[in-house]
Amino acid sequence: MVQERPVRFERRLAAILAADVAGYSRLMHRDEEDTHTRLTSLLTKAVQPAIAEHGGRIVKNTGDGFLAEFPSAVEAVRAAILFQTSVKELTLGDVEDRRIAFRAGINVGDVIVEPHDIFGDGVNIAARLESIAEPGGICISSSAYDHVRGKVRVEFADMGEKSLKNISHPVRAYAIVWAEPSLGSNAIGAWQTALSAPHLSIVVLPFTNLADDPRQEYFVDGVTESLTTDLSRISGSFVIGRHTAFTYKGKPIDLKQIGRELNVRYVIQGSVQQSGARLRVNVQLISTQDGNHLWAERFEKPVADLFDMQDEIVTRLAYTLGAQLVVAEARRAERSLHPDAMDLTFQGQACSYEGSNPEHLARARNFFERALAIDSRGVGALVGVATVDLMIGATLLTDDRTVHFSAAEANVMKALSLAPDHAAAHFVFGSICIFTNRAAEGIAECEHALLLDRNLAAAHSAIGLAKFFLGQSAETEGHILEALRLSPRDLRAYQWMHFVAASKLQLGADAEAVAWLRRSIEANRNFPPSYFTLAAALGLLGATDEARAAVKTALALNPGYTIRRVRAYKFSDNPSYIAGRERFCDGLRLAGVPEG
Repeated sequence: MVQERPVRFERRLAAILAADVAGYSRLMHRDEEDTHTRLTSLLTKAVQPAIAEHGGRIVKNTGDGFLAEFPSAVEAVRAAILFQTSVKELTLGDVEDRRIAFRAGINVGDVIVEPHDIFGDGVNIAARLESIAEPGGICISSSAYDHVRGKVRVEFADMGEKSLKNISHPVRAYAIVWAEPSLGSNAIGAWQTALSAPHLSIVVLPFTNLADDPRQEYFVDGVTESLTTDLSRISGSFVIGRHTAFTYKGKPIDLKQIGRELNVRYVIQGSVQQSGARLRVNVQLISTQDGNHLWAERFEKPVADLFDMQDEIVTRLAYTLGAQLVVAEARRAERSLHPDAMDLTFQGQACSYEGSNPEHLARARNFFERALAIDSRGVGALVGVATVDLMIGATLLTDDRTVHFSAAEANVMKALSLAPDHAAAHFVFGSICIFTNRAAEGIAECEHALLLDRNLAAAHSAIGLAKFFLGQSAETEGHILEALRLSPRDLRAYQWMHFVAASKLQLGADAEAVAWLRRSIEANRNFPPSYFTLAAALGLLGATDEARAAVKTALALNPGYTIRRVRAYKFSDNPSYIAGRERFCDGLRLAGVPEG
């Protein structure tokens, strides 16, 4: 007799999220059609996007809720926080007895997988945890807590061992608590007042039209809407939708209250005024925590085509605000006793903005590596540590440039495998190609980055540098001017100015190179290449004393720099580039740079 083989089930370890609507039967009894319509809208606008963004899938809908599966407990918790935040925003104006609020439970367990369902104790525990969560709250098991502790920026309250219905053994449970912990029945109020606002959470309030002509209102509103759209492209940002933002139009504004109502860290305010033939735009970035102004900018130019002006204004503001938000997040993180991976990533990025000498790069690397120790899949930190290695090799801080370029490429490729459309990662990969004798490939990567984020001014600068390596230095300045048009006060504009100066030296325009280098040094006095290139240009012009003074400052920032190091690595095989490099070395000798 042939014995039948046992049926084999597909099993896997997963993070399971179960959620339902608190008081669903009461809501349906009150108004079936209205409740169904509003619930469907919340699932479409808040729940489904949050789960998809964090790599999960909705296994099934359960009428008043849903069951979702994630490959990561961290992502499951982040998704739950995101959709609870979004639901709170979308239901803010609803009366309390009609407001829809989800309860969520999360567990990590081994599950049986079928095409349209998952089964097992792991699923049952998640469902039971959801049943003991407060409306608007999230309850997780100890198995999930072990995975997420220290990796998400929320606090947890230990609820102790819980005997859950139809679960044979007690389960230790943890509830996410907000700034003012409350496990009482009025959880909606606690959620509204105490949820820790997400990183890079922003609302762009409707800009004020200060012109006498009410017909310009459409232009002012267009600036607000377009800036909201462009800021939402910033990786990791949480930007309140324009429909919600416009409910504040024309009303008295309390920024701290807005921060509480919308659960955002930052408010962007602005005004537009036309005076004669000139248009002036004022913009402010403000913290909702204390009302402090973190950054302000004035944009003024002759009135031309309004739509072209709107595009230019928004593009410039979006790119600059992206950098300023990173700096603001880094300052917040400095005050945190328990920084999470994102806090550390922002601190690393802000540190890298300060300069490219060994001290700043070492500090930036430390922050990025600490972030990766918490979350090894953190795309921002992977791109950050890749940038550090890129800068070490590009600025001749070491003889082991190949090692650093290889490490940079490995980390940025890992980032792209996790986030294929991450514009900054494509830009960094393009820059690596440019510095490793693959300039044409680098240009293609930077152009792709610009398709993903048209505001990425640094990608224009990298293309300009690539033209220098390709012996097409006459084209470099145009690309840099485009980068500066988009971001005239960019925190890394000093590097771009150095690229132009290098191209001018290659063209024999030494005096023009000196002018660009002085601008570069004025913008940032911690960038060694600008001093060395200034020394070479001054040496070629015969200004020996000034050249030697520049060398002295440069060697203080990068003591290991030598002419041998300059000539040891070929960034390009192009004959014009190689001839220009030899001329550059001649200038360094005249300035007194060590031969090595």
